[in-house]
Amino acid sequence: METKSRAGVHAVSADAGEKVDGYLMADFPWYGLDEAFTGPRRLMHAGVTPQGTVEHGSLAHGEEPTIRVETVPDAERFTVVVTVPCRPVRRSEDGTGVLEATSVSSAAWLAGSGLLNCTWPVQMERALRQDWLEQQTMLAWELADDLTGEAWSELTLPVDGVPTPFRYRESEYGWVLAGSTGDGADGVHIGAYGRGMSAYGLGFAVVKDLSAYEG
Repeated sequence: METKSRAGVHAVSADAGEKVDGYLMADFPWYGLDEAFTGPRRLMHAGVTPQGTVEHGSLAHGEEPTIRVETVPDAERFTVVVTVPCRPVRRSEDGTGVLEATSVSSAAWLAGSGLLNCTWPVQMERALRQDWLEQQTMLAWELADDLTGEAWSELTLPVDGVPTPFRYRESEYGWVLAGSTGDGADGVHIGAYGRGMSAYGLGFAVVKDLSAYEG
């Protein structure tokens, strides 16, 4: 089966299932690591509203995280790229409220929470992880809301070959970055997080063929 979207033409196998459908429904281009990355690629999750609007999604590169951060976390090598479309302030699709405009902070928040969701410090008991996760998630939200703060530095990386500024921060669990491809409705916000793979050598590009990403 061949399906078209703004991300290009994709050959989708019948067993790709519902996971790929959300990506194909998007009215914006997906971003992943550029062709310099030659490792495995995987679909993760596309956030789709009940009305069928795709709000964001993530594509994984490298090893699948084992959640538990060992004493040498760099043993895991992965990068996840999050794409968020540029959207203005708008009414919710169910008509019950107003949604804020998306921004670089939106991408930073999704990337920061994504890193936390694949993190479980080995010294922590199972019963304590939920409290830890809630505390760290709130901190990630506060950091994403203050991209000019001391926790962040600037990092320039290529996006479709064009040098693009990102906000970048590191923690003991990995790194997070966020930036935008351009102004206006045609742009997207890009977030990314990872462990074991240096963010300094990465490049991003529009995904032209989603079949390169295993379901």
